[in-house]
Amino acid sequence: MAQGSRRAVVYAIVGNGVLTVLKFGAAFTTHSAAMMNEAVHSLMDTANQIFLLMGLIRGGRPADRQYAFGHGQKKYLWNLWSAIGLFSIGCGLGLAHAWHAYHQLDIVEPPTSINVIGLEIDPIWVSAVVLLIAFIIEGYVLFVAGREYLNRMRADGYKNPFTYLGKADDPTLVAVVLEDAIAVCGVVFATAGIGLTRVTGNPLWDIGFSVVIAAMLGFTAFYLGLINMRFLTDVRDAQAEGAFREVVAAHHEVDRYHDLRSVIIDENHTVVVAEVELREEVMIAGMRQRIEAHERDLLARAPSERSHDPKLREYVATRAVIQATLERAEEVIDELEKDLRKKAPQISHVTIEVEGIAAPAEFA
Repeated sequence: MAQGSRRAVVYAIVGNGVLTVLKFGAAFTTHSAAMMNEAVHSLMDTANQIFLLMGLIRGGRPADRQYAFGHGQKKYLWNLWSAIGLFSIGCGLGLAHAWHAYHQLDIVEPPTSINVIGLEIDPIWVSAVVLLIAFIIEGYVLFVAGREYLNRMRADGYKNPFTYLGKADDPTLVAVVLEDAIAVCGVVFATAGIGLTRVTGNPLWDIGFSVVIAAMLGFTAFYLGLINMRFLTDVRDAQAEGAFREVVAAHHEVDRYHDLRSVIIDENHTVVVAEVELREEVMIAGMRQRIEAHERDLLARAPSERSHDPKLREYVATRAVIQATLERAEEVIDELEKDLRKKAPQISHVTIEVEGIAAPAEFA
């Protein structure tokens, strides 16, 4: 799962890095407010996705003395810093530039032609070529991320991609898909603003759409912040808890469970804790043979001259009962853990405590 997210992030970094250079070049030569905000948008996307990649690298480290369950939650911290920091900055810069451009309408005249290698070119063509390249690259990056997103969505049993945005367990992939989708929308808005300004001669179209692009960055910061905060507040894994209930219901030696809890560390690591009561009548079946086997083993290890010692016999009988009971309880727990991990592979740590043995109905 993480490998697919990393591939999508790397594609996004390369694509947006190239577009940042192209858009800034076009913005400085055409004096377009929408193109400038698109350049800022691509710059923030590139920086953000570098943060996402750092989160994937840092979050992939295994457990150690300081981090008992691994470093998985670090990716959410990097994502959160990226979303709230970079996109908020991008939104602020975009709005500030739009405000500045509005107040410079009567001062700065946009160029009527650009000299490129001795050729006079209409600025609209520079913008058109850059935006076309941007649309192709952003579209391809969105295709790569979207394909991974849809595969993950179907694997998790969801059909609506919009609903899955808030349900996905990998906020890194959600961030990349959302950013790429907004990036494509940004190219469309920039094209509309520049085109309408050219057709109508009113530069307010260009400035107005630049404000829309900046506002999209602000929306992205807010939404991604909410998603990553959810995973930093000990959110429960409903799918893992549902799998536990199914496993317990299917296991004939478990009577009931208590205090079922779970914590999502990251999309590949969930911790599950629960208490169970074992069913007496099922546990007792076959226990006599197990106890007798332990008694024979313990007596065989004792000195032959003490084999008829009453105190030794009492110790052996008590020890055999305790050992057989603990052994069978451990076997039940191992079976529960094995079945649970089959149903929910993301579970990395399971703690199941035997609270007791439930009495049969006639003794209740």
